[in-house]
Amino acid sequence: MKPRRKSLERKTKAVKKKFSIVVAGPTAVGKTAAAIHLAKWLQTSIISADSRQCYKELSIGVARPSEAELQAVPHHFIASHSILEELNAAGFAAYALAEMEQLFQLHDEVVVVGGTGLYIKALTEGLDAIPPTDPEIRASIIREYEAKGLGWLQQAVQEQDPAYYASGEIQNPQRLMRALEVVRSTGKSIRNFQTGTVQQRPFHTLFIGLELPRQELINRINQRVDQMMQDGLLKEVEAVAELLRSTGRPLSSISALQTVGYSEIFAFLDGQSSLDDAVERIKIHTRQYAKRQMTWFKKLPAINWFHPQDLEGMQACIQAQILQ
Repeated sequence: MKPRRKSLERKTKAVKKKFSIVVAGPTAVGKTAAAIHLAKWLQTSIISADSRQCYKELSIGVARPSEAELQAVPHHFIASHSILEELNAAGFAAYALAEMEQLFQLHDEVVVVGGTGLYIKALTEGLDAIPPTDPEIRASIIREYEAKGLGWLQQAVQEQDPAYYASGEIQNPQRLMRALEVVRSTGKSIRNFQTGTVQQRPFHTLFIGLELPRQELINRINQRVDQMMQDGLLKEVEAVAELLRSTGRPLSSISALQTVGYSEIFAFLDGQSSLDDAVERIKIHTRQYAKRQMTWFKKLPAINWFHPQDLEGMQACIQAQILQ
């Protein structure tokens, strides 16, 4: 791999601009490999924008980078928190901004990689100020959703927050639960707090999007899930279940575990399905999640799309944007 061109280094230092290079895309598309390549080329560090890889108890099911990958480039927000901690997009943004302030003292660019669209938005644009909500209300909504399913959740939001239901992501249970949580806690629609105001950041952002043909991505997702099971996903979930029992924390109180790859295995452990059925549901739910991710990222007007193996194209795009 060739080092980045000296002309790029001179120009960047001369104008003293700072850039976050955001590598985004659906799960299993190849973001980690591309981000590591770009970080090596730019001689910089990586900040993960994944809402699950930050938990030290979760590794296999969240496709955390391998030890070799973590050693190849300095990573931040990987295995940095516990699932017993409360963490959200605002908390991630505060963490990442503090890390970037330090990193920008050494580098003109920092690579940000992840598939959690809300975390990327929080970092690059900021979030709307939504009043604090009642944790008990959230836990109650999660329990009802687990027991009654998506249909119940959609109906509850339609009745209690019709403004969100009319224009929100009604196939996304996390968004629906958040809307219901806000309206039950504040008495107001979440739309009342979503002003869309963009907060100024002390850096520029360049978006690199990765995409694959649909069937190729589906094949990669299926292969990844099979590999996760071979690598010990079941044992990982059993260890997490034991941790919860030892701390007396119910599953519904841990938002980090309301995620694909874990909720299905927990259902198996509770006798609600066979292991084969759980694995098949992981594949289906992962494909659905990847579709939602692409819907989110396709709405970004300034994103530059590449095949994950088109590393030279990504480098050329970065050079062109930074040299402007």
